[in-house]
Amino acid sequence: MGGSSPCASCKLLRRRCAKDCIFSPYFPSDDPHKFAIVHKVFGASNVSKMLQELPVHQRVDAVSSLVYEANARMRDPVYGCVGAISYLQDQVSQLQMQLAVAQTEILCIQMQQDSTLPTQIDQDDKSFLLSTNDFDNISQYLNFPSSSNVIQNPALKRESLLT
Repeated sequence: MGGSSPCASCKLLRRRCAKDCIFSPYFPSDDPHKFAIVHKVFGASNVSKMLQELPVHQRVDAVSSLVYEANARMRDPVYGCVGAISYLQDQVSQLQMQLAVAQTEILCIQMQQDSTLPTQIDQDDKSFLLSTNDFDNISQYLNFPSSSNVIQNPALKRESLLT
């Protein structure tokens, strides 16, 4: 800031804030906690070096990333934001599994309801269904996505564990 009020870093480090202070544009005096947490995790000297090596237009994003990582490191000192990302990825995987189970249950219920209703299939459709090995085309009759990525080779049958 260079004049009336020192920036948060100079205030915390108890030094005079120069006109060309590298921290003043990114750590204003009205938000001292922002610099305090970054300083605690990374150190003022390291942050200063990082900011000086970056072009001016990238410094705002860098400070934002440093603040985010410092907050994450305070919550989880070992993994930081990687731990948060991993936790969220695990949640997404669990939710995808729950969605797949729910979709399977819906499909089973639909198939049970369809099997209780009398169906009329043309002779051409019956012969098509019985003669084809193209599972992508069958899926249009069954009203669910194809499982063509499953190996459909009869030579690859499951062997007994006892033999």
